[in-house]
Amino acid sequence: MVKDRAFSHPRTSTAANKFLPRKPSSSSIALYIISLFAFSIFVFNYYSKDILEDEQKHPLLEESQSLQLPREMLWGALDDYGLRPCVEPTAKYKATQARDRYLTVRSNGGLNQMRTGISDMVAVARIMNATLVIPQLDKRSFWQDSSTFSDVFNEHHFITSLQRDVRIVKELPKELESAPRARKHFSSWSGMSYYEEMTHLWKDYQVIHVAKSDSRLANNELPLDIQRLRCRALYNALRFFPPIENLGKRLVERLRSHAGRYIALHLRYEKDMLSFTGCTSGLTDAESEELTIMRETTSHWKMKKINSTEQRLGGFCPLTPKEVGIFLQALGYAPSTIIYIAAGEIYGGNTHLSELTSLFPNVVFKEMIATQEELKAFSNHASQNAALDYIISVESDIFIPSYSGNMARAVEGHRRFLGHRKTITPNRKGLVEIFDKLETAQLERSSLSNLVMKLHKNRQGAPRKRGGPLPGIKGRARFRTEESFYQNPYPECICRSRSKTLR
Repeated sequence: MVKDRAFSHPRTSTAANKFLPRKPSSSSIALYIISLFAFSIFVFNYYSKDILEDEQKHPLLEESQSLQLPREMLWGALDDYGLRPCVEPTAKYKATQARDRYLTVRSNGGLNQMRTGISDMVAVARIMNATLVIPQLDKRSFWQDSSTFSDVFNEHHFITSLQRDVRIVKELPKELESAPRARKHFSSWSGMSYYEEMTHLWKDYQVIHVAKSDSRLANNELPLDIQRLRCRALYNALRFFPPIENLGKRLVERLRSHAGRYIALHLRYEKDMLSFTGCTSGLTDAESEELTIMRETTSHWKMKKINSTEQRLGGFCPLTPKEVGIFLQALGYAPSTIIYIAAGEIYGGNTHLSELTSLFPNVVFKEMIATQEELKAFSNHASQNAALDYIISVESDIFIPSYSGNMARAVEGHRRFLGHRKTITPNRKGLVEIFDKLETAQLERSSLSNLVMKLHKNRQGAPRKRGGPLPGIKGRARFRTEESFYQNPYPECICRSRSKTLR
């Protein structure tokens, strides 16, 4: 069990000059007040215009523009401006009609890639007037997980909670098991018209098999009822298998009983991610070579030759454990802070993890707060273990992802949906520049905290509308640059109270 370490900030004192003032005249008092007022206006305007945009998107609504105090940045709750979840269908929404047309789906990727893909497929089935067969989970990904849908999710709840929206069955009718089916790779980020056109397949087939489920729907410009259906599917229907839900809640309670509050850190410093991104900063030559070989021999990874230095400077690499430690320290978190690591096996084990634990000793994994007996049922099942990490991350006081992958986006979106719980997203490109200057003595250590806090004062998950495509990009490529619907489901699935307005 982790133990708190005593921590105290060194005290510093400064000498102040004292003056014996003469009795001020009324004119000097007036001049002083006017000067003070003018200076206040200048300071207010200076900080109000200093808005930091996200690394890869241009928000339609900026976060709070006030420069936050360190204590508020650490644990304080965000102003939700009276926003609340709203996923109920509109008055014109009609209940689904049972159809003898079936969609079978092979979900691809890790847990959260599959979760958002399944939610997309629920919406696609609704658009195409089809019956959805319970999706097959990916068994061929990096983790080689043999889990079925019912091993990870509450199958009965999934079917019944969506029965007004889409007809869902556990398996194809026996008479259709050997029937010819259309096998489709639906285009990524497609809209209503695309899927309405795809309904022509029903003329020749009763079954359409979808080979991939991820990113099959556009992020924007879909009907409100379809967007809200995606939210009902993800946040209400796709509950985890009860034993997973129950253990996840118990682990949250144990973390809170020890320290009251904790940070969930999605430390994406795992072998597959480092290999995929080509990021080798801080690794040995042998480790770098191992990752290169893995990337070159993984057939479905298109990029084989990657310049690691350019990746890091561009902000495309996960933060290293050392960089995360410096980042948290600069934000002002005490060494005694409980940090839950929501991730798989850290590459290099304790050799690299120690660069974080040397600054924050109270780093914990699920294996440290759960018994061997409790985890026994989930051993060798990466998706089920990832589900535990997901629950603990959503319920944390602060969530910090070291990389903007599928889990980071899904957790951020869920926390926004539940009331804009604080999520601090590191500006990796900006941090790398700061860290490099610190390493080469171009930056004094005393300046680090102010720079890091200023860089992240608008990156804490405060309410804002979902960002659109980056400017200057044309054609279908622009869809890839849009902020994910599941990362920020505002405004479709988050409503504003009439009594409050967003700034």
